[in-house]
Amino acid sequence: MAQTLPLQTSNNANTAAPRAAAAAARKGKTVEETYQKKSQLEHILLRPDTYIGSVEKHTQALWVYDGDEMVHRPVTYVPGLYKIFDEILVNAADNKQRDPRMDSVKVTIDPERNLISVYNNGDGVPVEMHREENVYVPELIFGHLLTSSNYDDTVRKTTGGRNGYGAKLTNIFSTEFVIETADGKNGLKYKQVFSKNMGVKGAPDIKACKAGENWTKVSFKPDLAKFNMTQLEDDVVALMKKRVIDLAGCLGKTVKVELNGKRVPVKTFADYVGLCLKFASKNRPEGSLPRIEETVNERWEVCVSLSEGQFQQVSFVNGIATIKGGTHVDHVTNQIANHVMTVVNKKNKTANLKAHNVKSHLWVFVNALIDNPAFDSQTKETLTLRQSSFGSKCELSDKFLQKVAKSGIVDSLLSWANFKQSKDLKKTDGSKRENLRGIPKLEDANDAGGRNSDKCTLILTEGDSAKALAVSAGT
Repeated sequence: MAQTLPLQTSNNANTAAPRAAAAAARKGKTVEETYQKKSQLEHILLRPDTYIGSVEKHTQALWVYDGDEMVHRPVTYVPGLYKIFDEILVNAADNKQRDPRMDSVKVTIDPERNLISVYNNGDGVPVEMHREENVYVPELIFGHLLTSSNYDDTVRKTTGGRNGYGAKLTNIFSTEFVIETADGKNGLKYKQVFSKNMGVKGAPDIKACKAGENWTKVSFKPDLAKFNMTQLEDDVVALMKKRVIDLAGCLGKTVKVELNGKRVPVKTFADYVGLCLKFASKNRPEGSLPRIEETVNERWEVCVSLSEGQFQQVSFVNGIATIKGGTHVDHVTNQIANHVMTVVNKKNKTANLKAHNVKSHLWVFVNALIDNPAFDSQTKETLTLRQSSFGSKCELSDKFLQKVAKSGIVDSLLSWANFKQSKDLKKTDGSKRENLRGIPKLEDANDAGGRNSDKCTLILTEGDSAKALAVSAGT
């Protein structure tokens, strides 16, 4: 008796697999060549966009650190290369949360040698053998995928790491990767060299160190061929330097940040914002942009300035640059927009302003520490964590909101509202119409613009109550 197959469609796997195999056979491929299983490391190298973003060149307007100043200009860069640098930088920032005594970060970017290194002091990686995995902890953290100290979600952490990829991705996309750490607690210093995209692991070199010696240094040579590059190009270097400036602004005055042997000119988040506004104010006829700042608490720093016609934001979560914003930016911006909207609508009752109108005139800077942050992807460009899970609140003070309202944004919005109303009225000029629409608080005469328009009366009142009285009297 013939075997009965289930009902099938043209998309059913029962027909798709044999057809694919047949097609492969016609092309000279075996079944084994057609259907392949990859290791996770092979998959990362084969499909890098899933893990580090695109490995093709992109051009877009971004902030960079160029010629000792912050500049906003078109930049051609490879997102994946930028990401593997960022992973190591965020690791250094994370150590400040683990050990508040950390007070030094040193970054070296050497395009000629294609060599990048990031050093931080503070507690080093434990130089101990992991009993379950039978490898030293530094090798486990930097040379084995899906290893992390951030998996326990019952523990609230304000670090950037989360998914167990991080520095391993940098290792995988490097021709050489070196981890060095001093563990003063155990009195041991550790060094290990990885090469060929984490495919070759050198034996650890372990020596004694002083009891108070604690630091970590990661050095790597990006595999430029994986990014279709032959050298670290100027735009990429300028973008990397900007991330070092970011780090200095996020960590604040308790951490000395050095770039290529020189301390960067940023000690606070306010300094960082100042660099951005200095560039934006260069060709502004009205002079420097206003700056209203508030350190809300130990986890939130906010600054507001003006934008013209388009909302702008520069934000960070646990040292990560959230270039597309997210729920932390919404949390701050909504408070500001609601306050300003109320002020403007009181001054001009016909303005009928909405929150999005206010936001288009705002430039918001946010530096936040968030518990166990969740992002849209491994590239971490957008925070998606719900506000209720932040682990802290950012309640802007009345004093701060009042300063924002007096910064010039209210005047800008009033001018914009008046212009918009004037523009709406001009739409009716030069021709008769049956009805007028879209003008707040206008009650049009139904016969206006028609054959009985001579029987209509134009009534102007000041205030809603006067309007109600006039309309009732007229009827």
